Amino acid sequence: MQTQPDLFGDNPALRVKIAATDVDGVLRAKYVSRDKFGSARENGFGFCNVIFGWDSQDVPYKNAVADPGFADARASIVAESGRTLPWEGNIPFFLADFYTDDSVAGTACPRSLLRRIVARAEAMGFTPRFGPEYEWFSYRETPLSLAEKDFRSPTPLSPGMLGYSGLRTAQRGDLMGDLFDQLAAFGIHLEGLHTETGPGVLEAAITYRDALEAADQAILFKQAVKEISYGHGLVASFMAKPSAALPGCGGHLHQSLWQGDTNVFADPDGRHGMSRTFESYLAGQLRLLPVLMPLFAPNVNSYKRYVAGSWAATRANWGIDNRTVALRVIPEGPTSTRLETRVPGADANPYLAIAGALAAGLYGIEQGWSLDQPPVVGSAYEQSIGESLPKHLGAAAGALQGSGEAATILGTGFRDHFVKTRLWEWEQYLGAVTDWERRRYFELA
Repeated sequence: MQTQPDLFGDNPALRVKIAATDVDGVLRAKYVSRDKFGSARENGFGFCNVIFGWDSQDVPYKNAVADPGFADARASIVAESGRTLPWEGNIPFFLADFYTDDSVAGTACPRSLLRRIVARAEAMGFTPRFGPEYEWFSYRETPLSLAEKDFRSPTPLSPGMLGYSGLRTAQRGDLMGDLFDQLAAFGIHLEGLHTETGPGVLEAAITYRDALEAADQAILFKQAVKEISYGHGLVASFMAKPSAALPGCGGHLHQSLWQGDTNVFADPDGRHGMSRTFESYLAGQLRLLPVLMPLFAPNVNSYKRYVAGSWAATRANWGIDNRTVALRVIPEGPTSTRLETRVPGADANPYLAIAGALAAGLYGIEQGWSLDQPPVVGSAYEQSIGESLPKHLGAAAGALQGSGEAATILGTGFRDHFVKTRLWEWEQYLGAVTDWERRRYFELA
């Protein structure tokens, strides 16, 4: 986060940008005057709770919100999120949260959910830390050109399947420089940035942070990458699987639990350098991963990633430094031993993905679960270790709906609201007629 105690000082800006994250991970923003912001910072402000009652296309859900009148919810400024927007004349920017947990917005708000789960970790004596990393496609398009093409055959930033390419990054050094520098000026620091396998695919790792700040950084990273890309005549897409012929986009989560300066996941005398606490945390994620999939894979398209040989897991399994499993254990000594949850796609809401991973791990610790499943050695796609993950959003939403354990760790109110939103998304898909159907059945049926 930026360390400026006062973002106004000599800043001549007359407006402030405030944003809250909806269920789908879309950052919903508005400008307020400088005077209005002063009042909002002291007393809170109204933000229409429709942002938790409509889908990504602004279509209201049916029966998913307890308040069909869409009143204003009371939002609070997250003071520590303050920063300036380098590509908008350095105007001040703040995130908002909804602290009344028994309200519609307080129950549904993804950031509020994660805040409650972090509080649970702290009550157990732990400080959870996360380091998200994202893959995305960059296209030589504009929102208008994509719409005119009906989102078919977008032109990639660069051709070829050149992962870790020095040529492609040098070719667009202007973009690479702006991503590093403007993100840093926005208070988001990258550990690394490189090309991934696929035309125009980039990957970035965000510096490790405490869990709530890591989620704030992740949601702002995705927004910033899109806005910086606009300035270069590009559109950035974090869609999980934009092409059947190409790899998908992951949103992996590196994580560990700390007590002071001690990483409690590390134990040089434990199995594979893992502490018993780490084993129980991992056991919690293994057990609950199949029912928490909508938090990691929230969209119909999300499930197109989970196929054999795709670098995305198909079962709830784990291994030591194995990138074909769902949960990759990385035993790198006292400070760097960690878990990488590889299931989330880049399209997942960062607050919900981190909340799901952390809540499941903490539950494993609370229940004292043992790590009984053997680690996968070699390709996980050639073995049947671990429960199969749901094949589509409908099955995943049904599993979450029927899970009492999910209700326990997420709260029944949030679980029920979120399930309704995912079933709505699935129903919209079931009613759609696709190009594939027309090609297959139009003449021959």
